[in-house]
Amino acid sequence: MMHRRTFLHHTAAASALAAAPYVLRAADKGGTRKFRTALIGCGWWGNNILREAMASGACEIVALCDVDSRQFEATLKHVASGTGDTPKTYKDYRELLAAAKPEIVIVGTPDHWHALPMIAAVKAGAHVYVEKPIGHTVMEGRAMVNAARAAGRVVQVGTHRRISPHNVSGREFLRSGKAGEIGMVRCFVHYGGGPEKPRPTVAVPKELDWDLWCGPAPLRPFNGGDPRENSPGSRGGIHPRGFRNYLDYANGTLGDWGIHWLDQILWVTDEKYPRHVYSTGGRPIAGPVVNTAEAQSTDAPDHQVATYKFDRFTVQWEHRRFAGNNTDKGENVGCYFYGTKGTFHMGWQKGWTFYPSNASEPVVSEAAKLGQPDSQNIKELWADFLHAIRTGAKPVSDIGDVHLSTNLALLGMLSLKLGRSIEWDGAKERIVGDEAANRLLRRDYRKGYEYPKA
Repeated sequence: MMHRRTFLHHTAAASALAAAPYVLRAADKGGTRKFRTALIGCGWWGNNILREAMASGACEIVALCDVDSRQFEATLKHVASGTGDTPKTYKDYRELLAAAKPEIVIVGTPDHWHALPMIAAVKAGAHVYVEKPIGHTVMEGRAMVNAARAAGRVVQVGTHRRISPHNVSGREFLRSGKAGEIGMVRCFVHYGGGPEKPRPTVAVPKELDWDLWCGPAPLRPFNGGDPRENSPGSRGGIHPRGFRNYLDYANGTLGDWGIHWLDQILWVTDEKYPRHVYSTGGRPIAGPVVNTAEAQSTDAPDHQVATYKFDRFTVQWEHRRFAGNNTDKGENVGCYFYGTKGTFHMGWQKGWTFYPSNASEPVVSEAAKLGQPDSQNIKELWADFLHAIRTGAKPVSDIGDVHLSTNLALLGMLSLKLGRSIEWDGAKERIVGDEAANRLLRRDYRKGYEYPKA
């Protein structure tokens, strides 16, 4: 099978292209040239990104890749109505890269399939927009950063809150000192939910290559999925869209939502890594993990608390997939910066609010300006991506920066799995004096796949 073999080396010319930094052509300077663009992972979120690529007017959609051919019909209609392009379809991303030779690649796959396509794409000469979190393990992320740097390619990560207007102005408010010195930050995501009933194993649809979907991760029985089940509290099957709460393929709510808000902290404060991490949590409401030949449940925690000790402040992460949330100013996601002059709430759909410690001072707030239909700001992030490609500027969600944010989520999950705290040497990306913990910075890939070398 194609995914069990190693492709032939590209030509010397292609290798030279991949190694060289991006060179502006005359048409690029005016923003008139269209880039040959491919989408790997044609599900709901991949199409959200693709919509903005098409709307930019800078992209010719030349190829689509998915291991589930059911995804192609809607995506091809999407492209036809968006640009009129007629992209070719592929099941294996390596075949796409070799045949279509895209200049831009969107990686919108599940988390366990982020690293290999992104690395292959930059080596083939493409710039990449990859969804967050960048990898499933810390050393995957390091390999991705190193590959992007070696190839001289722009790699933008889908942490679009770095460019959302209210997040940008909120960052300026905090960095100006108006909230005072920050001593603690609390991030949270709270959703409703309840006990989980394991889903039975079912036949794999004929259109889906389940072996290839699992790819480098463990091969588990197929338990179906409902494309309508998309909330963090979902008890859906693994595919489509339910993979985030199956730890072979993602890292639960902390790896999904946590990356956004932990990234906000590093972005606002210019910190890089914590010194100490401890996390605890479990599944008292969702119930025991089931993983048999006959049925499976999710296995991510239904609640989790993680504490990160930085030199200047402490961060706490908290999520629940039960009980819902009717507090926190009506927002069930976000982060609170606690400063000497008051409390600053960085939210999502309701913007940000500052509550001064001095009750005589007015509350200050700014509403969100979000794109639709997804209530995000992918359009602005895509524009920044194109600007970085054309000018050589650093993108706002550069993979090197978001690797550090991803590590926060991954280290929280690592501590939870270990059942103990860890001391993190961020410069060396090693856990101090704990080789058992260091072994969890990577994982063995399934036979036939090679873990990327950093």
